Amino acid sequence: MQNQDRPRERLVRLGAWALSTQELLSLLIGAGSGAGSADEIAQALLTRYASLIDMAGRDVAELRNVAGMGLAKSAALCAAFELAQRIQSEPFADRTSITSPAVLARMLAPRMRHLKKETFVVVLLNAANQIIRHLNVSEGSLNAVMIHPRDVFRLAIAESAAAIILAHNHPSGNTEPSNEDLTITRQLVEAGRIVDIRVLDHIIIAGDDYTSFVERRLI
Repeated sequence: MQNQDRPRERLVRLGAWALSTQELLSLLIGAGSGAGSADEIAQALLTRYASLIDMAGRDVAELRNVAGMGLAKSAALCAAFELAQRIQSEPFADRTSITSPAVLARMLAPRMRHLKKETFVVVLLNAANQIIRHLNVSEGSLNAVMIHPRDVFRLAIAESAAAIILAHNHPSGNTEPSNEDLTITRQLVEAGRIVDIRVLDHIIIAGDDYTSFVERRLI
C-alpha cells in the first residue's frame, strides 16, 4: 500500500469521515501481531460482533478473546468507546434540569443501551431537579441482584439529594416492566417517603426506547 493510501495518511488528508469503520478500528489497534495485521484484526472484530454498539458493550476481557487483541489494544478500544459515550452525554453533564422522562432517557441511553447485563442506576437530584450525579448501584438481573433501599438512599443522603430517579436497562430490548421491576420500585418509593427523599420516576432503557413509570402511571 502506498503511503498516501494508508488509513492514517488518508485521515490527515481527507478527514476521519472518509475512512471505513474497519480502517478506523485498525488505527485504534495500531500495530499488528502474530494473529495478523491491524487491518485483519479489525476485520476479525467486525466479524465477531454484530455492530459497533454490540462491540462497545464488551469489556477488556471479552475483547481479548479476539485473536490479536491483547491487553493494550483492548484497553485502547474500550477507552475510545467510553469517550464516544461521554461525547453523547456531555450536553447533559452541566447541572442538567430534568424536565421530562425523555430528557433523562436521552442522557442515559448512550451509556446503557449496549450493556449486556441489567445495570441499576440512581440519578441524584437537587431541589431544582438538577442532576447532582448518577451512580451505578448494581449489575445483574433485578431478580438475581437485590436492590436494597439502604444502598440507594445512603448515596442520596451523603450527597444531600432532594430527590432521585431510578433507571435500569433491559438488554432484551423489551421496555415492559417486569414484576420484579414493579416490586423494587414500590419498595424504594416507600423507603423514600420515610427518609424524605422523593423517588420521581423509574426509567427502563431498551435500545433507543424507554419506559417511564410516571408516564405509565405506575408511580
